[in-house]
Amino acid sequence: MGRLTEAIKHLLIINILFFVATSMYGDQMYQWFSLWFPKNEHFEIYQIITHMFMHGGFTHIAFNMYALWAFGTPLEQLWGRNKFLFFYFSAGLGSALIHTGVNYYYFSEGMQALVNSGMTEANVMEIISSGQYSPDWYNIASKSTIDNFLSAYSTPAVGASGAIYGVLVAFGMMFPNSELFLIFLPIPIKAKYFIPVLIGLDLFSGVTGYSLFGQGIAHFAHIGGALFGFLMMWYWKKNQFNNNRWN
Repeated sequence: MGRLTEAIKHLLIINILFFVATSMYGDQMYQWFSLWFPKNEHFEIYQIITHMFMHGGFTHIAFNMYALWAFGTPLEQLWGRNKFLFFYFSAGLGSALIHTGVNYYYFSEGMQALVNSGMTEANVMEIISSGQYSPDWYNIASKSTIDNFLSAYSTPAVGASGAIYGVLVAFGMMFPNSELFLIFLPIPIKAKYFIPVLIGLDLFSGVTGYSLFGQGIAHFAHIGGALFGFLMMWYWKKNQFNNNRWN
């Protein structure tokens, strides 16, 4: 890890500035810069970038920034600033793509169930865009279908976690035998074991809906960042690109 590298330093500063601004202006910042579902009136294309600098609270940003520093620093030292930034933002964009794609599935499933019951899509959109829903909808489709439908539309995504999961994958592939410690399990675990288990737990939580890490976590955003990180690392290794630096 060592000294604070250039890209990591600037990413930390931008994230902290966004966090301070969010603490001051609250809902307005979330409305402008979080990643909303594309059919939501608050959605803007620039949010696929800005949501990476938004966080839901001090614990959220503290964990993410620690992980960015701890796992990103050796990668930037190895790759150079520009290559690290390319990788970081690519993983973040991949995270947003997978998260939004899963939300489209949930939204379409719920909308189709409501339309099949005799409602029109325009009527449903009018109701949910006003921040409301009908309890009768739970008689039309399962609770999970309606809950996922409403959440996909109305819950924005925030945080650098998707990009950081890509960084975790890259760290695990570049430094597989580095030993990591869990706060609640002070036993050294090699990165090549720890990181796949962490991603597997996120996948389990995303598929089952039973979150092991708490509520309000965009598990498929984590999976998306990890997947795109793995694909980039696989491609770079295949083409002997891992040793190239972009300073």
